[in-house]
Amino acid sequence: MTSTSSSSRAVGADLERADARAKVAGKAPYAFEHRVDNPCYAHAVLSSVPRGRITAVDTGAALQEDGVITVLTYENAERLVSTEDAELAILQEPEVAFRGQIVAAVIAETPETARHAASLVRITYATERHESELKPDENELYRPESANGGAETDSVLGDLDAAMEAAAAAPDAVALDETYMTAMTHCNPMEPHATIAVWQGDELTLYDSSQSVHGHRDTLAEVFGLDRARVHMICPFVGGGFGSKGEPHAHSVLAALAARAVPGRPVKFALTRQQMFTLVGYRTPTYQRVRLAAGADGRLAGIGMDAVEQTARIKEFAEQSANPTRTMYAAQHRRTTHRLARLDVPVPSWMRAPGECPGMFGPEVAMDELAERLGMDPVELRIRNDAPVDPETGKPFSSRNLVACLDEGARRFGWQDRDPRPGVRRDGRWLVGTGVASSAYPVNRVPGSVAAVEYMGEGRYRVDIAAADLGTGAWTVLAQIAADRLDVPLDAVELRLGDTALPKATVAGGSSGTAMWGSAIVAAARTFRKRHGHDPSPGDHAQAETPGNPHAERFAMHAFGAQFVEVRVDADTGEIRVPRLLGVFAAGRIINPRTARSQLIGGMTMGLSMALHEETVTDPRYGLLVNHDLANYHVTANADVHRIEAHWIDEDDPYVNPLGIKGIGEIGITGTAAAVVNAVHHATGVRVREVPVMLDKVVGGVSGR
Repeated sequence: MTSTSSSSRAVGADLERADARAKVAGKAPYAFEHRVDNPCYAHAVLSSVPRGRITAVDTGAALQEDGVITVLTYENAERLVSTEDAELAILQEPEVAFRGQIVAAVIAETPETARHAASLVRITYATERHESELKPDENELYRPESANGGAETDSVLGDLDAAMEAAAAAPDAVALDETYMTAMTHCNPMEPHATIAVWQGDELTLYDSSQSVHGHRDTLAEVFGLDRARVHMICPFVGGGFGSKGEPHAHSVLAALAARAVPGRPVKFALTRQQMFTLVGYRTPTYQRVRLAAGADGRLAGIGMDAVEQTARIKEFAEQSANPTRTMYAAQHRRTTHRLARLDVPVPSWMRAPGECPGMFGPEVAMDELAERLGMDPVELRIRNDAPVDPETGKPFSSRNLVACLDEGARRFGWQDRDPRPGVRRDGRWLVGTGVASSAYPVNRVPGSVAAVEYMGEGRYRVDIAAADLGTGAWTVLAQIAADRLDVPLDAVELRLGDTALPKATVAGGSSGTAMWGSAIVAAARTFRKRHGHDPSPGDHAQAETPGNPHAERFAMHAFGAQFVEVRVDADTGEIRVPRLLGVFAAGRIINPRTARSQLIGGMTMGLSMALHEETVTDPRYGLLVNHDLANYHVTANADVHRIEAHWIDEDDPYVNPLGIKGIGEIGITGTAAAVVNAVHHATGVRVREVPVMLDKVVGGVSGR
């Protein structure tokens, strides 16, 4: 073949998603939709007590139903080889650790029969005293060894207490010490968590909705005591995950256990929306004590964040909520801590931008309060405290364009015309206000992805990597990267994703997917050309792993952004409307403006939802999550925001990876909720320090004014 350079570069082009038409036409199979021969169906029975022990199981009525094959309980389910991960050790013991835990499962010929029969299973419990509500003043708190991602639990530089005392004593200085709260929230992807499992001898095949087919495969192989080569997982399309599909959960184990009970027959198992609230993770509620010590000029002398969260009694998860405070602003005296309450609750896990999302809320609202007390513009306050180097490590940033984001956002939003006085602008019955917040997200490096390139003949190339596309655009942007690095037209590249038969890919999480998978593709393309040149023969191939980064220890690497919000608050009812939401971001090189804008808007929409709607309510008497469906757990819809815009700074960062990209899946959500709350204060004069902002948190203060 003679090389013909592509007429235009694919990277940077505003292209429609490669999978869009297949999805619209219903031709893109999700986990539950894969065609298998002669399937049966499973339905789970969940515990109705928050803590205790099963004393009796009556499956008689369920087994008498026509079409019921069997009922699994701890008494007859296969023994798992590894039960080290208590979340996955289902149907092994009679103990109950939280309400909504899997305690039985019906396998039947149809999903309707399985669901009905599950309602006939009768389980008797001996209950024990439980504790299921996070109350920092009452719960016993402890310090975890580390936070999510291996983050240090605590960090201390200088003497924050002394800085606070000095600010409190100095004229015109400010010592701010407030507590902020974020609610328990749940990922609710449109595609529920679902699995098809089938055993052929001692080999297990799974069609599973997963953000990491290799990661899930490896975990399940360990649980069942299998060689990894005997577990095959397939997942070409994911209907949303937001972190909840990043690690395997109990439903995948149950599907495999159920399939073991009917050898050779596939078992289909999809969680109901209600079951997802206790079985696939959630974001812990947080209490955040934020302290800021600033001089009259607004420059921070001290900054601190003490985060309190909950974890399950059976499995620890510590969200790294104090991490953003370590990065955002310069201050000589610093302190951040994480403390957990171990409760009888489901296991918390990843939810879009774990740590950074809740952790940006308290400090960014506190910065708004600080600006008000100093009589300073909140944009100027943030710019004045921009950090020239990483405040915790002293490393230079590979690039840091927070100020550029604030400046550009202010210009686009019309911030210069803002009247700083709160509660004075009206449009009829509506009180009008605007708010701002900064945002940040780290450049996460997850080594281990491998990509393969093969020449198929007639000018066509196949690129293989087991990456996951959660609807984020991986099918599109990875093909763009491959086309450019092979120097061929985009339509000459055939991409294959989401199958453990393909080379390993790391998890689609931490905004690391495109950077890590794309870097592996770059390396594989380079290896292919070096080995086979520009005139390869059919069957020529090469593969390579994500290369090491020689700059990783030299620089601090983060994406930054700024969100600007306009709100309108009904002076009589407290109803909140959002006419405008605008974000500007600095996230390295943008591979595809269309998919990038979609990701940033999606993140901001979830941040708006966090600010105004999302809250999982616990009834502590019974350990019950009360609003465990989309009728009662409210999320932002189209009508909740009139105009939403995402823009970015052209940022060249040669140090982060060979592509110069930082990841955009999560930077949009961080900071958004704080910007909304700050705008509510500007509109009403009412300072709210917790989300979501319900009517009762606003209307009383408005009527009082």
